[in-house]
Amino acid sequence: MKFGKEFVSQMVPEWQEKYMDYEFLKSLLKEIHIFKQRTRPMTSGPIGLTRKMSLYRAFSGLVSMPRHGTNPISPSTDLENQSILVNSVSRNGSHSYETTFLMSSDDGGEYELVYFRRLDDEFNKVDKFYRDKVKEVLKEAEVLNRQMDALIAFRIKVENPPMTGFDRTVEMTRLASDIATSAAELHISVPAGARASRRAADHMEIIEETGESSHEQTDETNDDDKDENPAEKSINAKPKAVNPPKPPPISQNVKKARLAPIDVLNRVSINNTLETPRSTIKTVLKVPLQTELKFNRENLKKVEDQLKRAFIEFYQKLRLLKNYCFLNTMAFSKIMKKYDKISSRNASKSYMKMVDNSYLGSSDEVTKLMERVEVTFIKHFSNANRTKGMNVLRPKAKRERHRITFSTGFFAGCTFALLIALVTIVRAHGLLDREKSEGQRQYMDNLFPLYSLFGFLVLHMIMYGINIFYWRKYRVNYSFIFGFKQGTELGYRQIFLVSFGIAMLALLTVIGNLDMEADPTTQDYNGFTESFPLSLLILLAVLLFMPFNFLYRSSRFFFLTCLFHCIAAPLYKVTLPDFFLADQFTSQVQSLRSLEFYICYYGWGDVVHRRNKCSSYGVYNVFFFVVAVLPYMSRLLQCLRRMFEEKDAMQGWNGMKYFITIVAVCMRTALSLDKTNLGWKITSWIFSVSAAIVGTYWDLVYDWGLLNRKSKNRWLRDKLLIPNKNIYFLAILLNILLRFAWLQTVLGIGLDILHRQTMTTIVACLEIIRRGIWNFFRLENEHLNNVGKYRAFKSVPLPFNYDEDEDKEE
Repeated sequence: MKFGKEFVSQMVPEWQEKYMDYEFLKSLLKEIHIFKQRTRPMTSGPIGLTRKMSLYRAFSGLVSMPRHGTNPISPSTDLENQSILVNSVSRNGSHSYETTFLMSSDDGGEYELVYFRRLDDEFNKVDKFYRDKVKEVLKEAEVLNRQMDALIAFRIKVENPPMTGFDRTVEMTRLASDIATSAAELHISVPAGARASRRAADHMEIIEETGESSHEQTDETNDDDKDENPAEKSINAKPKAVNPPKPPPISQNVKKARLAPIDVLNRVSINNTLETPRSTIKTVLKVPLQTELKFNRENLKKVEDQLKRAFIEFYQKLRLLKNYCFLNTMAFSKIMKKYDKISSRNASKSYMKMVDNSYLGSSDEVTKLMERVEVTFIKHFSNANRTKGMNVLRPKAKRERHRITFSTGFFAGCTFALLIALVTIVRAHGLLDREKSEGQRQYMDNLFPLYSLFGFLVLHMIMYGINIFYWRKYRVNYSFIFGFKQGTELGYRQIFLVSFGIAMLALLTVIGNLDMEADPTTQDYNGFTESFPLSLLILLAVLLFMPFNFLYRSSRFFFLTCLFHCIAAPLYKVTLPDFFLADQFTSQVQSLRSLEFYICYYGWGDVVHRRNKCSSYGVYNVFFFVVAVLPYMSRLLQCLRRMFEEKDAMQGWNGMKYFITIVAVCMRTALSLDKTNLGWKITSWIFSVSAAIVGTYWDLVYDWGLLNRKSKNRWLRDKLLIPNKNIYFLAILLNILLRFAWLQTVLGIGLDILHRQTMTTIVACLEIIRRGIWNFFRLENEHLNNVGKYRAFKSVPLPFNYDEDEDKEE
């Protein structure tokens, strides 16, 4: 793979604008190359000889020969022969670099002058961004250091109850040594801009590593890295499984040892980061939350889990920051080598010397901090097991297994074969012909809604799998946006595997149940085959709630957690996965009604005779309204929660959109139960059209960020991930058409051509397809918002809250 493609593939998507613009600089070099070729004098040679003389050049594969553009006689470059001078300048308190091109009088020198100006702009951009990010992580390290002080003191209180005087002194002295060692492991030298948060650690032991121990650790690290390929030092480098280094004696590391700092707990309180319905109600009622420290093992476990997640996220940030430095340094080296080759100069050596001496090339704070975070995490969160700790800090990338691809293809093939068989049987029996027997009409009215549930589910999963494929193709960081645990997110292959597996089972049960003739004597149908739909539904429910660690347990539990938050809205803080899932359910209203039909059909219906009287039950009709309204009601409550919590008036207007939709759904449901009522029809018309117009406008303008007249991409938005702009206009058109597809239930179009259940299923499928299209552009817009704010990491809540007032008094 060429470096340009590798460079783009390893970028942090949210930082893409802050990387060196490699392609732009290559385009400038191409202009220089074109000019050189146009002005280069014609060389005399044999007429008709067009083949390159590569076979007749001197062999130089085994020895180091001078590179193209260097002086083979004098290896050292004199100042007079230099083509550039790189200077460090300071303007308005900012540090930057400027390159002076000394050969601007040469032919084409103006092209090279422009190239170096743009090269300096790119380097200063990268260097400044790296400086800012390093300052951020150093400040975060100080916060984590203080959190670790409180954690160790908390452990002392929990694990060491009051003892006798002699035993207590001995035990506290031993724990003080542990604290001193751990503080040394995470202690860092912070620049002046990041020292403001150091005051809270003054009560702790001030640990300074001796020169010997620091050099020994550095030497060991360098020895380990000598034989590594430079590319392996990037973010994907595999950690070595070595035994944890033994900490040196305390006497070598600690200049001053104090007793365990139990008094640090007097200045901290517990952050109530775990939000529950109870805490939400207390907040609304203004009841003070419990923040005092309770020293028990349960609270200790919660604190350790929170800090463990914080350390993991912090370490991932350090890894990406180190990779950012590595990739950009390599990119500058590559582009300068290309320049030397095109211009026949020797400028890369001087420029790369500046890069190496700059903050980007010489700063080692990130590397040192990574080492100390590793030591601290292994000791305090992995029971000194380095292999276990590094597997958590550096989870291995998921390998795409061939068996998943094979199984997906196998299930897909079976699904299409069974689908063809089903269509053949349906055509042979004439199930779609409304003039057939009473048994066939019963089949369409009773069993068709039961099996269409699985069709809706499979179609929605297939659309989600397609979304994941294109999100990955256009580098949308969907895993970060949804908040999936690293390494557990499902790819499109896994989604297709599950969806086609469900489709195959559903089609098998449909064909097994497709018995059109009842027993001539009893007029009963086979009771065993009549239970197929219910058995499959129970099987899927068991697999979804199964606690065992297989069949993607992490993803299943993540889905169930978000589902519970949607049901319990607005008692939980609204996050993107929660309202995104609630939006999915607004497109699955017919599936929810199918679940209601399951309960009625198998609970009170005559399954053997395929008869039911669900529509005659008042409770069923009431819940026919309720289940259709529930998804929209959940979104309405989420919008109200965000409006009051975030003070965002737009969420109030968004809630109004869902309120109008709720009224429209109720009106259409009432019309479906009583088609002769003219009042229901007029009201349904008004609210359905209003809901469709408002929903379409909100989709295009707010959810997708399109229809911006002042955008540089007219009627779209400034930043687009898909190069072909026509795709966006096509998506806009499809969204409008599919939004208004539900109006056929009001107009009654097509009911004389197809069976009523068939038409309802088609409209529901169109809504699912519309939602799938909406999902891609909604997440693209969210991704671009994160890119604009350079948000590439989750904010992990910390367990302890320091009293800053007491820190200031000290």
